[in-house]
Amino acid sequence: MTAPAPAILPAPKNVRDLLEGLLGKDVTVAPGDPVSLNDGAALAVYVDPQLSTNAICLIDVPLAAWCAGALALLPKGGLEDAIEEGELSDMHLEVLHEVVNVAAGMFNAGGVTHSKLYKLYAPGEAVPADLAGLAAGFNRIDLDVEVAGYGSGALSIVLA
Repeated sequence: MTAPAPAILPAPKNVRDLLEGLLGKDVTVAPGDPVSLNDGAALAVYVDPQLSTNAICLIDVPLAAWCAGALALLPKGGLEDAIEEGELSDMHLEVLHEVVNVAAGMFNAGGVTHSKLYKLYAPGEAVPADLAGLAAGFNRIDLDVEVAGYGSGALSIVLA
């Protein structure tokens, strides 16, 4: 029996399909610029069964707010205030946690090591140095994402 393969980067279509299915809104994705922790991004950490980090997902504050709003059916005005302040409320983070938890499915295609969400770091929260270093890694996909009826933001997925 062969060991499962490491996680692989999802295709943009997989990201779009996952978000559309979860949020119940039309979602468009296009190549984008890398998301940086320096810009106050949320960071989702995914691990394998041995708790080794195998992927991270960086989500800028606008996309985090739009995803939380679409999933929880929140009014756009309050989300715009959160984006302007660069901070997500506890409720926004709780809903975002659900989004990034479901997103683990993108790394669990047939024959790869099972990945699960380990932790979600809020924008501005201190991140361990090894994860901050991984955020600048090269095995990545960077996307601009627009959630219909809300707005656009960016995400980056980086494999360890």
